[in-house]
Amino acid sequence: MSPLQVGDSAPQFTLLDQDGEEVSLSDFSGERVLVYFYPKAMTPGCTVQACGLRDNMSSLKKAGVQVLGISIDKPEKLSRFVEKELLNFTLLSDEDHKVSEAFGVWGEKSFMGKKYDGIHRISFLIDGKGSIEKVFDDFKTSNHHDIVLDYVQSHP
Repeated sequence: MSPLQVGDSAPQFTLLDQDGEEVSLSDFSGERVLVYFYPKAMTPGCTVQACGLRDNMSSLKKAGVQVLGISIDKPEKLSRFVEKELLNFTLLSDEDHKVSEAFGVWGEKSFMGKKYDGIHRISFLIDGKGSIEKVFDDFKTSNHHDIVLDYVQSHP
């Protein structure tokens, strides 16, 4: 597993959102987009991370940043996650993990001594031209939003 790096072109993709509608990265052409990969909707860490983004959405929007969360959950589960946590951004379903693989975030993980393949919690800021501007791979779920905001506010 080798995640994409700053300067790489972001892979183009189209996935279903929490409402079963198609959303493409190209829909956001000319805008900065935070594409954040997370392992599983409605789990504790992913909920903390999502709620941190939710609570700072106005600041992110002010900084001109759209947010797309990607996991391998089905759209129905994403819809429940959005409703339960009142999320105010788009979640996308990457059930076959093709987009996760394209970004280099799908790979071996271990949990409680078991090894399995899954999504690594890495976020990418994509600039208006479709290139990776920043990779966020060193954060806790509780401070992810702070690290992203600090960066986008100091690099307008």
